Amino acid sequence: MDLKGFDHPGRPDAAHGADGAARSVKVMIAGGFGTGKTTMVRSVSEIKPLTTEETLTQASADVDPLVGVADKTQTTVSLDFGKISLNDSLTLYLFGTPGQERFWFLWNGLFKGALGAVVLVDTRRLASSFRAIEEMERQNVPFVVALNVFPDSKDYPVEEIRDALDIPAHTPVVTCDARDRASSRDVLVALIRHLKERSGAVLESR
Repeated sequence: MDLKGFDHPGRPDAAHGADGAARSVKVMIAGGFGTGKTTMVRSVSEIKPLTTEETLTQASADVDPLVGVADKTQTTVSLDFGKISLNDSLTLYLFGTPGQERFWFLWNGLFKGALGAVVLVDTRRLASSFRAIEEMERQNVPFVVALNVFPDSKDYPVEEIRDALDIPAHTPVVTCDARDRASSRDVLVALIRHLKERSGAVLESR
């Protein structure tokens, strides 16, 4: 995949400088509670990821409802961090957001400088990712939606999910298995393609 010449609206040559040197960019991995953000960062990162997971206890049951994710035993309380080089010219630094509502206040700081984002969605619990999608739109962060396939997930048509989440037509919706490195990498490549297409559209309109 040719990613050279990739830039971003308002941030020309975000991946490459004028000298053509390799660049690193910040990408957010967002989504609701238990949608697979930490799993994706862990599966795709080429370095040992930094995680801030804590064990879920009975005391947190009222603030972190486990409906649909009853087997979840840990949760991110700050961020996850990983790194992946898509090629010799482009490295992505991945920042996974906490999904619980009580930690949403951290999002504004985490999103500063982000080039784009992946919003993970659990199709068994669509409402859990509404807030993440709204945040992308509020902060004007380009994103792709990744439908994370769980063992008991139903096979919904992509367009049905798009309508249910009110996802704009220009925003890509893909399926993935966040546990699988190749699948997670494909999601990131889809995001970079989306950013490149957006950048070209903006430049053509100038």
